[in-house]
Amino acid sequence: MRIKLHYKKLLVLCMCVSINSYAQSRRVADRYFNEFSYVRSAELYKDIYNEKGDDSKHVLSRLADSYYNNADVKEAEVWYSKLVEKYKDELSDAYLFKYAQVLRSTGKYKKSDSILKSLKSLPDNIVKSGMKSSEYILEHSKMKEERISVSNLAINSEYSDYGGFILDGNAYFTSSAFNTNLKQKIYDWNNQPFLNIYKAKTKVQPLDWSKKDTVLVLNEAKMISAPITTEYHEGKPVFTKDGKTMYFTRNNFDGKRVRKDKKKIVNLKVFKASLVDGIWVNVVELPFNSDEYSVGHPVLSPDEKILYFTSDMPGGEGMTDLYMVEIYAEDNYGVPKNLGDRINTRGREEFPYVGKDGTLYFSSDGHTGLGLLDIFQTKLNENSENNEVINLGEPLNSNRDDFAFFINDEGKYGFFSSNRDKGKGSDDIYSFFIYSVPPPCTNEISGHVVDSKTKTNVSYATISLLNESGEIIEEVLSDENGMYNLEKVPCDSKYTISSKKFDYEPSKRNVELSSKAIRDFDMTLDKLIVGDRIDLKPIYFDLDKYAIRDDAKYELEKLYRVMTNHPELVIRIESHTDSWGKAAYNLRLSQNRASSTREYLIERGIDRERIMSAQGFGESKLLNNCNDENQRKCSKEEHQLNRRSYFIIIDGKEAMEDRVEKERLKAMKEIQDRRAKIKKLRENK
Repeated sequence: MRIKLHYKKLLVLCMCVSINSYAQSRRVADRYFNEFSYVRSAELYKDIYNEKGDDSKHVLSRLADSYYNNADVKEAEVWYSKLVEKYKDELSDAYLFKYAQVLRSTGKYKKSDSILKSLKSLPDNIVKSGMKSSEYILEHSKMKEERISVSNLAINSEYSDYGGFILDGNAYFTSSAFNTNLKQKIYDWNNQPFLNIYKAKTKVQPLDWSKKDTVLVLNEAKMISAPITTEYHEGKPVFTKDGKTMYFTRNNFDGKRVRKDKKKIVNLKVFKASLVDGIWVNVVELPFNSDEYSVGHPVLSPDEKILYFTSDMPGGEGMTDLYMVEIYAEDNYGVPKNLGDRINTRGREEFPYVGKDGTLYFSSDGHTGLGLLDIFQTKLNENSENNEVINLGEPLNSNRDDFAFFINDEGKYGFFSSNRDKGKGSDDIYSFFIYSVPPPCTNEISGHVVDSKTKTNVSYATISLLNESGEIIEEVLSDENGMYNLEKVPCDSKYTISSKKFDYEPSKRNVELSSKAIRDFDMTLDKLIVGDRIDLKPIYFDLDKYAIRDDAKYELEKLYRVMTNHPELVIRIESHTDSWGKAAYNLRLSQNRASSTREYLIERGIDRERIMSAQGFGESKLLNNCNDENQRKCSKEEHQLNRRSYFIIIDGKEAMEDRVEKERLKAMKEIQDRRAKIKKLRENK
């Protein structure tokens, strides 16, 4: 009995130790998370999940957020997926939006779109912009008309390197690379050294493997010395044109101690320094900073009268917004102004840069993107409210974070930073060069549409250009002189040009285009109604036969089409034979042929009353001298010419002419509609 009692006590003791151990592990994990030590918090929450079996909403959400905040999208997707699967109905839209962002970053656009559509509390501009495919973004991106070469800089380390600002042949960038000559603190957020500002010499040189492309090379990098550099974060510098003033971002550190907000968070501030005798001095923080929120990523307008920056100050649109503040004389500044919801979203807008032409470049995860942060541009002018925010597209953007864009005054090269795959560190600096791309090779196809018999021009004929798949890619009408013109037809392709017009037999020709040129291709059309006759090729019959041959059916289908197009027409059928056989026999044979032709049309649906008569003439109206006396001198082909049928219009000619004009107008409308449809399809591809 005592053994059992001791066993129960031991069991209770072990359970208490286990519970206390678990509670302690969770408290430690929460503390690391709240202190932004996301690398460590992810490790601890993962241990709690695996070893303690805790799949609570708290643990799963904190685990997913730890990876998300360090841009580890693959792990973030795993844990957001588990969180959503178990607690979807309990999650806020903010969590679902982050999950949708992660899915886009891993290329799962359809699943991301499905989640975005279900969100209720996010504004329309985020949800609608999010539901655009990567193909749409690339098609409508800024850089699609230009060729861009991108190179990972050799100066990148295994840590975080980002930014880039060129002044007087030197590049200034930010890095957390470990420096053996400096006592460096470790930043708990990502377990890397704190950031510092570096200066390096720049050189433009050709790529080793490419005679066409060039790359920016940074050499002799040196850390900017004190009082700019401290033991905490400094980064993202920008300079006045004379190089005598620097604005940069730093932790809330006055040189002696760091200051924290009410939540014990050390925020960021913008500082200003002056260059005197080659030394940076007079480091002061700007007056619109605050201990209670962050201000960073400063950049100057081209005239240096406005400072743009990033902040999470109260009253913004989202997590971080872009702001502007006017710079007055004697270090006075205006009141910061939010750039508004056209630029700022519920997400993050960061790393502004203003080009020489007044174009604002910035990074955002709230606008339509390929993944997390993408680089965008918009114009800053009097009509800013009407200017579109445009994604720069690949290769400047990827499915990961892309940020800290800089472009030189000529708009030819610059830097951006990214944590995309195949980099060297957690963030890398990339240089880019923009090359003008020669316009694509195109041809201009033109010509006349001509009546095959009269050789006169055919006006208002429909000309269609079809690709090898038979799809119509362009369509026009010939003008009043029968002239047509197809512009910007891509080279190195095979096409079919077709021409058609009401009451004409359609025609087509195959063409192959290689080099850039203006090509002339005349098209011919056979008119089906000439005078009082429906002008078909002769309906031929075999010798001593009156059955409708296959080639005759082809021609009779044209007659059927004319009769259908003009329901008011009434015709007469004439049939003729050659001189072989007796005249009486040939008369009966021709009558049988005329009757068989009429019956064929009636079987196809033509009213019997519209065929006034079907008369055979035997050999009485030969087309040549192949009569009884000369029949043995004639060839088979000459005799066959005499075996034929004609179709004479008896009534309905006036109504027919009115219908032709109506069909011309109809054809014009159809072409307009079809061209609009083709244009829309191209835009949606």
